[in-house]
Amino acid sequence: MAVPFPASSDCGMKMARHMVKRSLCCSLAVAALLAITCSAARSQENPQQPPGSLILYVNMVDVGVIVTNTDGKFVEGLHSEDFQVFDDGVEQPIRYFALDQPSHVLLLIEAGPAAYLVEGGHLRGAFALLAGLSAGDQVAVVKYAERSEVISDFSADKQVAGAALEHLNFNLGFGALNLSDSIGGVLDWLDKTQGKKTVVVLSSGVDTSAPAAAEALLQRLRVGDVRVLAVSLAGELRPAAPSKKKTPSAAVVLSAQQFAVADETLRQLAAATGGRAYFPVDAKGFVAAYAEIAQIVRHEYNLGFAPEQLDGSVHRIEVRATVGGAPGDGTQPGVAAKDKRRDGNGLRVDHRQAYVARPFEIPKHSGLGEIL
Repeated sequence: MAVPFPASSDCGMKMARHMVKRSLCCSLAVAALLAITCSAARSQENPQQPPGSLILYVNMVDVGVIVTNTDGKFVEGLHSEDFQVFDDGVEQPIRYFALDQPSHVLLLIEAGPAAYLVEGGHLRGAFALLAGLSAGDQVAVVKYAERSEVISDFSADKQVAGAALEHLNFNLGFGALNLSDSIGGVLDWLDKTQGKKTVVVLSSGVDTSAPAAAEALLQRLRVGDVRVLAVSLAGELRPAAPSKKKTPSAAVVLSAQQFAVADETLRQLAAATGGRAYFPVDAKGFVAAYAEIAQIVRHEYNLGFAPEQLDGSVHRIEVRATVGGAPGDGTQPGVAAKDKRRDGNGLRVDHRQAYVARPFEIPKHSGLGEIL
């Protein structure tokens, strides 16, 4: 309620100034209190951000690199100066280098008849993967048929993933196996996850997704930061090799062709990300494949470079490694573990193929969007 005072009175003028000053002080106090409250709230949302700190966001392209020698053994002890990174053929300074960083490992398991028929072998082998991961690595379990379904969320407690594996249910009918669509759904989920990301695909390779979806997935994988390691479940389901003296039946020929297509699907998924594909035929083979996958996760070098041009186009990535004076040329076979195709010096360097040079975006959780 306004208090009237004579406009010509000195007393009234002093009273007005006092009221305005008092009102202004109250407003400033309320504003300061709100600022402190908002700062505290943001500090709780971002506990690693000290109050009043300055955060600089820099575009960084992360490249996970695996280096193996002629014997297939992982090359350890490398440093940033042992690597060269090229962006569309132009060498870039390495701004970030790390080894053995915690990883998010997602097991994507086909829940169709193939998985059921080899259930014992590939699930027992999966425990070798869990045992070989680092304590800080987080594991999630997802199954798929028509679509992907989360069984257990990411957890560093490997017993949680182990329990999820033991209680998986499989479809015995011959329904849809939308591999590409399911991987796409998994990638949408992983987009919200920071750090190293690996998807271990346990699949027959049969994909009933639309061809356009399969091609779109390969394009997405080539420019993404997720490594795909594929393990075929079709080993025990393949027909026996026909005798050389006997002409194979039409059914056997057709079956062989279908398995070849499925195998190539898994190879392409892995190759697009600098990953590998495995084709075990028995329980021992599954154990060996999963043990190597765990080592891949643990022996990944992480490099980062700042792109010079943010033109929105796709840029090709090449990584070279030098081990004892022998350079590796960044060859990415993306084939079965037994295939030893390498560069002339025997080194195999696996990494993502490309990235999209998108303009810089400030993370939504930074709080800067409200100011800018």
